Amino acid sequence: MTTATIPGRVNLIGEWIDFNGGTVLPMALSQSVELQLRANGQDYDRVRSAQFPDCIDFAINAPAAGHWSDYVRGGLQYARRQGWIGQGQDVTLKSNLPVGAGLSSSAATIVAALRAASAHLAAVDPVQIALAAKAVENDFIGVPCGIMDQMAVAVGAPGCVLALDTRDCSYQVIPLPADWTIAVVHSGIGRALADGRYKSRREECLQAAEALGVAYLCDGDLEASRALTPVLARRARHVISEGHRSLQAVTVLRAGDRQAFGALMNASHASLRDDLEVSVPEMDAMVRDAAEFGAAGARLTGAGFGGCFVCLIDTQRAGAWWHELQARHPGIQRIA
Repeated sequence: MTTATIPGRVNLIGEWIDFNGGTVLPMALSQSVELQLRANGQDYDRVRSAQFPDCIDFAINAPAAGHWSDYVRGGLQYARRQGWIGQGQDVTLKSNLPVGAGLSSSAATIVAALRAASAHLAAVDPVQIALAAKAVENDFIGVPCGIMDQMAVAVGAPGCVLALDTRDCSYQVIPLPADWTIAVVHSGIGRALADGRYKSRREECLQAAEALGVAYLCDGDLEASRALTPVLARRARHVISEGHRSLQAVTVLRAGDRQAFGALMNASHASLRDDLEVSVPEMDAMVRDAAEFGAAGARLTGAGFGGCFVCLIDTQRAGAWWHELQARHPGIQRIA
């Protein structure tokens, strides 16, 4: 039996630019997915999870079924094509990451399956594991995501920020300053990427890049983007400005400038709300109140449409801040 434990992640800034050629700043969480793998000698995979009551058998080459086990089975099928494992596997999954919260539980599950399946090998480059997990999510699951989530959970470590160049997967690991507290809060608003909204926003970004004549929308000219259709102009404005914000965020993070980093987070949320149009009014109210009660910065994190928001607080103020925010919004839950 082999076991792999993979963390979730929160993205501090650099949203919706991982497929647009931007630099992103995710951070691994202490919450994780644990996957145990044991060969069963059969022609099926048996998958069970502590979070769900059913134990499901699938033929080893069965297509995705729109089931929670797809993330495990997609990883196993990739591993078989690489010769890492043979026939069927018994899989047990445990997780304290909330599903559908924008904390990359899906990427962590795929990476865990790949790590467990390759555990007997001398060494597998974590970047290659991340690229393989992205291929599983794109080709098997059918979500046209970028590389950020997979890199963040395959390479990242809790307490450190991963400044990732999504064009070539080069990265810097930057420790979080001791007086910075990152709070990840579940809004209580459910979300799903497979309902078409993620895909439509992604396609609009790619259309804007094509119209501007650039390979990556982050390289687009903000002034030239004003000539696009209103929708594409808004998408371009978000991506181009977010690309600039994320690069600035690397500099101010290294300098330990909490207020400057928080201001960039606040501007990011406004852009996600107004230009990319992926926020919801309830989330906007929570983010507004988080800032009112003392957060230096607050923004939705992940693809949007619900899920979690992330806040930057002075460590000495974090306890009182959370008490006030939860009193205003009793339905929220602090994840980290």
